Amino acid sequence: MDTYKSDAQRINHNIQVIYDKLSNPAVFQEQIEANKDRLPEEARANIDKVVFGPDSISIESPMGPLKLAIDPEQSQSPNRIVFTAAQAPVKFNMLIELSAVSDAETESVASLQLDLPFFLRGMVGKQLEEGARKFGEMLAMLPYDTL
Repeated sequence: MDTYKSDAQRINHNIQVIYDKLSNPAVFQEQIEANKDRLPEEARANIDKVVFGPDSISIESPMGPLKLAIDPEQSQSPNRIVFTAAQAPVKFNMLIELSAVSDAETESVASLQLDLPFFLRGMVGKQLEEGARKFGEMLAMLPYDTL
């Protein structure tokens, strides 16, 4: 399985608060609906392609529907959240690893794990590296106090 990781990011919030928010994807659906008019035009045009449920994220992609569900066996509070592809063309995991730096600061690393055929690695590897990096940065920018 190929792994693409983000750089470590510092988040100015308690590890348990971050874990509780990120392990409940429905929180994001509520925020999107409440702030839809503030989103960039491109995001608004594609927002209906993503649905956040209580324990899953569903994305309408060019390859077809992709559903990522929290894997309770691999996830471990408050340090690790694992989303596993319940419906995808390839085996796919999205991991969020958290470690407490102090009571008010947490370090996070996001990872994408895929079972890619060898010939696809060269074609999509750079995009997956970039996706993992941007995902990690996005996690650090979330407004955890208002989610």
